[in-house]
Amino acid sequence: MHRLFIALHPPPPVRAALLAAQGGVERARWQSDDQLHLTLRFVGEVDRHRGEDLADALSSVVAQPFDLSVHGVGHFEKKGRPTALWAALAPSPGLDILERRVERACRAAGLAAETRKFVPHVTLARLGGGAIGAGDWLARHGDLSAPDWPVGSFVLYESRLGSGGSTYEPLAEYNL
Repeated sequence: MHRLFIALHPPPPVRAALLAAQGGVERARWQSDDQLHLTLRFVGEVDRHRGEDLADALSSVVAQPFDLSVHGVGHFEKKGRPTALWAALAPSPGLDILERRVERACRAAGLAAETRKFVPHVTLARLGGGAIGAGDWLARHGDLSAPDWPVGSFVLYESRLGSGGSTYEPLAEYNL
């Protein structure tokens, strides 16, 4: 079985700005440089054949290149406690179009429709129950920005879970 997702990989100047914002939250698990990405669609566990069908379907996605910009921060929470800190992206019609077309390709490959609302973000940290200082971090970085991010491709990744966190292997890159 393969654990797959489809994402955008920020260029080095954007990753540098995101990495510079990390720190200041006790017991946060900060993402490494190679873990920073914007997920277009989490696929999950699929067998080799379904993965090949997905790779083929993604090759039919057509969209125009566009620019993204980091604009602020946010968090996800469960039962009133933050579980992740992330960099937000400014609204982008190009991103919305690409996300919808990737979702269509996933359904064409036989995957169930995504039920969660698309929230464009780049996860910066994962938080366990003992994390301290998330609220202060959000207040300090509320105006986070980075250089514009030109998007000309998207990537199908395989995620491998390990004791040191996830590692992501690019399987295929698709140009816009």
